[in-house]
Amino acid sequence: MTVAGLLLAAGAGTRYGMPKALVRHQGRLFVEHAADVLHAGGCAPVVVVLGALAEDVRGTAELSGSSLVDNPDWASGMGSSLRAGLAALAATDCESVLVLPVDTPGITAGAVRRFVALSSPAALARATYDDVPGHPVLIGRDRWAAVSELATGDEGARPYLARHRVAAVPCQDVAHGADVDRPEDLPG
Repeated sequence: MTVAGLLLAAGAGTRYGMPKALVRHQGRLFVEHAADVLHAGGCAPVVVVLGALAEDVRGTAELSGSSLVDNPDWASGMGSSLRAGLAALAATDCESVLVLPVDTPGITAGAVRRFVALSSPAALARATYDDVPGHPVLIGRDRWAAVSELATGDEGARPYLARHRVAAVPCQDVAHGADVDRPEDLPG
């Protein structure tokens, strides 16, 4: 069973004041940490979707071992990045993809491994933190076309998830799933 990692790192980070891919926390860029977590958790390949300041990310971040994909429509929202990433994975033999936004630095390889174990072409699962849905999200290959069709604006996979039964994967014991939207949201 092969599970791809899909890291959504294209946004401008308007509320943060800069693209979150380039945020440095605990000595590392968010994008580096997230890509490493996907690799360490068992995802292969790992695709990183870039947009805002893509050349700066390429020139600054250490992302060897990951495939970098440009989303020319990044300003339209996360939905276009999800579509770009799924399109880049279409030619692979991956049976599912684990989607992670770059602004979740509390996600660990232990959380990723829980999803790798659930992989199947029909999989649909999301992390929960004390029963609150969060990231990452596992999407089986059989669902990619329908997810892409509904992914618009900043919604990403949310419209698809709202219409289907999604397995909850409790992760609060191995990860912290909060998004970092502003500098004051950074964990200590």
